[in-house]
Amino acid sequence: MTKPKLLISTDSFLPRIDGVTRFLMEIIPPLRERFDITVVAPTFPGKQIRLEKVNIVYIPLSSWRAGDYQFAKYRPRILRQLVKKNDVVFNQSLGTIGINAIRMAKKEKKPVVSFIHSIDWELASQSIGTAKKLVALVVKWVAKRTYKKCTKLIFPSQQAALKYEEQGIVRPSRIVSLGVDIHRFKPSHSKAMAKRNIGIDANKLVIGFCGRIGREKDLGTLKNAFDKIKENYPVVLLIVGEGVDESLQGDGVILAGRQNDVVPYLQAMDIYVLPSLTETTSLSTLEAMACGLPVICTPVGSLKEYIKHRQNGYLFPRGNVERLSQYLQILLRNPQKRQQLGMAARKTVGEKFHWEDTVKGIIKVLEKFTKL
Repeated sequence: MTKPKLLISTDSFLPRIDGVTRFLMEIIPPLRERFDITVVAPTFPGKQIRLEKVNIVYIPLSSWRAGDYQFAKYRPRILRQLVKKNDVVFNQSLGTIGINAIRMAKKEKKPVVSFIHSIDWELASQSIGTAKKLVALVVKWVAKRTYKKCTKLIFPSQQAALKYEEQGIVRPSRIVSLGVDIHRFKPSHSKAMAKRNIGIDANKLVIGFCGRIGREKDLGTLKNAFDKIKENYPVVLLIVGEGVDESLQGDGVILAGRQNDVVPYLQAMDIYVLPSLTETTSLSTLEAMACGLPVICTPVGSLKEYIKHRQNGYLFPRGNVERLSQYLQILLRNPQKRQQLGMAARKTVGEKFHWEDTVKGIIKVLEKFTKL
């Protein structure tokens, strides 16, 4: 039987690694069992990949940058041709590719489903150094004009959906929570061995972060908190992710760079910190929790809903170095507390964030708009 044709439009894809890319690398394998998939994505620097049974169309990069992100060139004709050949568009972003895919789907009367990975105006304004209010206003305007053309929106949480509704962005929608494969993301049998496997002294305590290195992640707050306590504990700071920030370099800091498989790095950590200024769900935090790590996070997005302060993690105010360093010291001094919070964190993910439910929810939405 002929499979329906699905066009995935995205402004983030390998070799660039961020939350959207990692989501796509997890969701594409189950989707290709149901659909003939074409991905249209930017040509980021690095080795381009091939995915089995997936057609990938690359759009060259422009010279236009915002923060650490470089936009793809404006290629509406290519997007229109791709939209014509497919039955439904599954959009992931609001960059040049995402905007044009949505516009062309509207013109060709093809259904377009957008997964909302971030609060676009918050992400855009926090990722740059100046004119934050102006950028937020412009992105809100673009989001309103663009998302109203979508057939359906998928939100990772009710909280994210409400933020869009508050801005007058109201379309038929569905909540599909992000989930984690707890059989893959799990604690190591030996924390010491996990550390040695990635070249870290087994006697060191590891404070970690995993994700794209951008302004909105506010890693400076984490680095400042680490600097306050590092002389008093046998500790290192492990940062896993793409991007360069010279202010993060220093004694005791390990910059592991981009990693296709983050599990060994999460398993080597003793404490996970997310100091972000904006998030929706934070898949990286859920993955850390699934690996049995105690987490210390800012109360952004839906993190304040699934992290119960002092029960399965700690919450600290954005940019508050003193509070973060306080919670770090509590956990560094108390291995039993680390274990207690880590076990509770993994239990939370196991009970509420099933990857299988994420897959089923997305497939259910997409199949509604395909001719089976």
